[in-house]
Amino acid sequence: MIAPTNSMGPVDNTRSLRSALRALPYRAVEITGGFWARYQETNRTMSLPHGFAMLEEAGNLRNLRIAAGMEEGAFAGFLFADSDIYKWLEAVAWELGRSPDATLQAMADTAIGLVQAAQEEEGYLDSYYQIAAPAARWTNFDHGHELYCAGHLIQAAIAFHRALDDDRLLAVALRFVDHIEEMFGPGRRDETCGHPEIEMALVELFRVTGEARHLALAQLFVDRRGRNRMGGHAGYGPVYQQDHVPVREANEVAGHAVRQLYLTTGVTDLYMERGEHALMDAMLRLWADMTQRKLYVTGGIGSRFDGESFGAPYELPADTCYCETCAAIASLMWNWRLLLVTGHSRYADLFERTLYNGVLSSPGLEGASYLYVNPLHVRAGRYVRASTDNARGNVATRPAWHSCACCPPNVMRILSSLNHYLATASSTGIQVHQYAASRLDLSLDGKAAVVEMETGYPWDGEIALTVRETPAMRWSLALRVPAWCRGYAVTLNGNAITPHRDESGYLVLDREWRAGDALVLTLEMQPAFIMPNPRVDAVRGCVAVERGPLVYCVESHDQPAGVDLLDVQVATAGPLETVPVDLLGNPLIAIRLSGRADGAWQDALYRPLDAISQAAPCSVPLTAIPYFAWGNRGMDSMRVWSPQAPAG
Repeated sequence: MIAPTNSMGPVDNTRSLRSALRALPYRAVEITGGFWARYQETNRTMSLPHGFAMLEEAGNLRNLRIAAGMEEGAFAGFLFADSDIYKWLEAVAWELGRSPDATLQAMADTAIGLVQAAQEEEGYLDSYYQIAAPAARWTNFDHGHELYCAGHLIQAAIAFHRALDDDRLLAVALRFVDHIEEMFGPGRRDETCGHPEIEMALVELFRVTGEARHLALAQLFVDRRGRNRMGGHAGYGPVYQQDHVPVREANEVAGHAVRQLYLTTGVTDLYMERGEHALMDAMLRLWADMTQRKLYVTGGIGSRFDGESFGAPYELPADTCYCETCAAIASLMWNWRLLLVTGHSRYADLFERTLYNGVLSSPGLEGASYLYVNPLHVRAGRYVRASTDNARGNVATRPAWHSCACCPPNVMRILSSLNHYLATASSTGIQVHQYAASRLDLSLDGKAAVVEMETGYPWDGEIALTVRETPAMRWSLALRVPAWCRGYAVTLNGNAITPHRDESGYLVLDREWRAGDALVLTLEMQPAFIMPNPRVDAVRGCVAVERGPLVYCVESHDQPAGVDLLDVQVATAGPLETVPVDLLGNPLIAIRLSGRADGAWQDALYRPLDAISQAAPCSVPLTAIPYFAWGNRGMDSMRVWSPQAPAG
């Protein structure tokens, strides 16, 4: 039903072999107001200019100048520093594709000019090896990141091609890919990259060029994994780089979390294009392992700071967890592709949970500071490891940047392109997966269809959709019922209806729509306590609070003076009351709940079980805020999971 177009977003599966749903043209969906419009505006006016300034200050851009022969000097930063520029450029492309901006355009032109100038005649481009280690090119596949950086260059190039019809970066990327194919194509060197990324990029490049060799190269890099040749890192062997088992035989997510999910994203892309069931079967096994045994309630992944890695099943500590922002973003990318393949709401559900909690906890509300690591429990603001490279082990606020700065521009590109992930189309109609004030303007069988969505989501569960234009034909409008929702109501033109809910978890209304038709979905959005599987021993006996798609936390800033969150137990028999608050100019919904504080232990670290304290715990009122908003008033105590108070 949806006409193919070159003006697509990050994923174009309009011609893919295996897809239940099709991504919409990039400009088909516009976020028009509300929660996400505010974030996109902050990203546009604060984050992207801030990112350019930080790339200049940290030396990333100067690296390109040195590689191009414009300046002299030493290489600065990690050897994959170029990738931060490429992610920032991708974010700018999607942003400019939504609306022009002369300042951002000038910044992008500067960066693109440096990329062009730094590329060598044979196509090679990687400023670290051009400056610091020219003799070491294509020798360190475990940790060298050359193919990883190339992958991010390809994605930035595709963004400029699709969003702006600007092929300057695409010309650079194609020359580099030609060089890579000469080195590692069929019959050439039998290598693959220790950090997956180029796989998904090459599949997307195939979707742009239609050249089968680009898809074949992605397949080669996937097939070369699992030979136990890579050396690993930080006490991990080949599992760190997912080189311990062939992709088709994998049964669990393991090793470095970002690497693992960048790989699964690329493999799912391959399945979409080639339809190899063994690949998809493996992806479904890995998704089940992740969601049933290794996923934080925020959608975060990676339980170990050591190796930035997955842990054992149910190893989900709240305080020492890693939950890297890039890993959460990788989860978004993978779940989006799984949704496109299957059409099942479970993947949109996890996308939503991760976006609102696992990703949005990274950027500060002001848009110029970021967490790399996202803990679920902090004690008195000490030992907050906001960065992988933070030597002090604690920070007072979110850092403005990081020496390993992969996460900030990753957040920027997700926010810039967020409209891409709201809705899809199929042969039967339109599906709405994420709720935001927006306008959908697309073509059904070559005829215009326009749907406007108004909502106060995630604070309010009412979603009002109005059909503004429609072809004279039957088509379906499908709305996701979130997994967290315990009840809902639907009206059409003011009349209560009971639409069919399909096996994929969507309410489906199939009819001949008319301009002016008004459909309202109201999702019950009451706060509720949740508890963990008791096998998650780190938080056994604890509870957390959710409301709608948001996970909440208690932060010491909001509690009565003198209350130590280490002493607090939550009284789950008490009421949960929602209250609007303003946090640094940002309107939020907070939740008031009842707690008990037990200070009877004093200085005792242990005591006999039969030495029952005679002092009764005192009641304390508690206030919880959305987890994504924590840490914006300085780092202090915070926890998502709190012990449940005994009944009575």
